[in-house]
Amino acid sequence: MNAWELKVPPVALVLVCGLLMGGMAALWPAATLWAVPWWWGALPIALGAGVALAGVLAFRRAATTVNPTTPQASSSVVTTGIYAHSRNPMYLGFALALLGWGLWLGHAGSLLVLPAFVLYMNRFQIVPEERMLAQKFGAPYTCYLQQVRRWL
Repeated sequence: MNAWELKVPPVALVLVCGLLMGGMAALWPAATLWAVPWWWGALPIALGAGVALAGVLAFRRAATTVNPTTPQASSSVVTTGIYAHSRNPMYLGFALALLGWGLWLGHAGSLLVLPAFVLYMNRFQIVPEERMLAQKFGAPYTCYLQQVRRWL
């Protein structure tokens, strides 16, 4: 296991990315390429919040942990509801919110943070989670991995 795996809570990473995006827009205003209606940014933010909340509620209904730093504490594999369409709806929701924030800012450079967020999440959060859950739940989880996409 790598030293960075499962160390940074995804919510903290979203906050850091959001602050970085805002900082880039403030410090590098020449890269502001567009002015869009406020709702172009608000719509993906709201959609992202809804998707992430649906993921949290599904975990709560299944009485399993939502703590992303301790996937080994999971008590069940959730495969219904939003988890029938995405294995990581909470992280998808975070990515949508960051996309919305970047659109709201209208800053091209800030949108470069989004792929960095996705790459980090894949490498240091999702892959280690999947490895631990496959060890814990075996064939049912492996089957789920084959049936449902990681993001969307």
